[in-house]
Amino acid sequence: HDLVKEKSGLIQASFLVGWALGGAFFGRVGDLLGRSRALSLTILTYALFTGLSFFAQTWWQLLIFRFVAALGIGGEWAVGSSLLSETWPRRWRPWIAAVLQTGVNIGVLLACLTTFVMADVHPKYVFLVGVVPALLVFWIRRNVPEPEEWATAKAAAAGARQPGIADLFGPGVRRITFLTIIVCACGLTAWWAFMFWHAQHLRNLPDLAEAARAKFAAGGAVGDEAKWVAAFKQQWVSIAFFIIIVSSILGNFFAAAIAKAFGYRRSIALCYLGFVCAMALTFMQERSWESLVWVWFPVVGFFSGVFGLFTMYLPPLFPVLLRTTGAGFCYNIGRIAAAFGVYYSSYLSSGGDFKTTLLFAACLFIPAIFVALCLPEHKPGGEPVATMESKSA
Repeated sequence: HDLVKEKSGLIQASFLVGWALGGAFFGRVGDLLGRSRALSLTILTYALFTGLSFFAQTWWQLLIFRFVAALGIGGEWAVGSSLLSETWPRRWRPWIAAVLQTGVNIGVLLACLTTFVMADVHPKYVFLVGVVPALLVFWIRRNVPEPEEWATAKAAAAGARQPGIADLFGPGVRRITFLTIIVCACGLTAWWAFMFWHAQHLRNLPDLAEAARAKFAAGGAVGDEAKWVAAFKQQWVSIAFFIIIVSSILGNFFAAAIAKAFGYRRSIALCYLGFVCAMALTFMQERSWESLVWVWFPVVGFFSGVFGLFTMYLPPLFPVLLRTTGAGFCYNIGRIAAAFGVYYSSYLSSGGDFKTTLLFAACLFIPAIFVALCLPEHKPGGEPVATMESKSA
């Protein structure tokens, strides 16, 4: 079991690293070739390599396929967020961010439903469903034009040097780059640690095992008790995950509402404060498995709506021709920190103490709160906050 836990942690870490690198790579492609073209490439990448995961014969083959698929997923976030921020009116952007993040949540629920429907077949067949999004490319290429803002900036810069990742650390841009990396890295590391380890914490609770054994005895079930108990635990882990995702959907619109009222940076700080309080209350003392499933885990999940705000907040911070590169790099580079956090937290929790691991993760929100308050708000006219011509940020 320790070996399985180590390899699964490694695969998850590689997935997050691929997600991060994909944001930077396809972000660059989006600035060079256009948002619509780059979006098509990202979808083809993750659809193809998710499908190829079906053919993996070893854990390292699965790691490679999941890594490359994640490149496309990270790139899709970078390109898609810039595309939407350049095409929707400013007053609608927080709600569009909520709808977009809800789409992600619904996708997760559909993936769970697919797993449930295909429960009688080998789990690898679920990967074949991931090929379906490739069909969207035909519609995108026919119906999604390049944003006028990008086309105008591209034409104006014809013959000039195209800005790249190095320019994110140049005068006028680097302050925003560093601030957003810190805020995203801390938040994503803590969130992914929760998403990866809350299930193990729930499985390890003695009262859940006792409830399973009591139901086994009272129901007159036949067969291997250990297998029945394991199945009972997995059932409630799945239910808990479903409830977390549903509460996340509610949190998406809560985050959008407070962003409309107080602005993005204050809303990010407020949601992060809610995150750290929720995780502290959840894991600082013993909780029954029922209260975790029905109350505490959903409360933590509720505040994940903050991550939807970044889709509309980050792109306008950067110059137009550095927009998908900047948004993709700064948001997704946080996943590298999250990847290392998830992988090394497996050693912190090797003795089965997942509460300590999750409390350490929650502490990451504390510095992120103060850094978030240092972030700028968007300009009233919609101009990029950072400019490469400026000498200060």
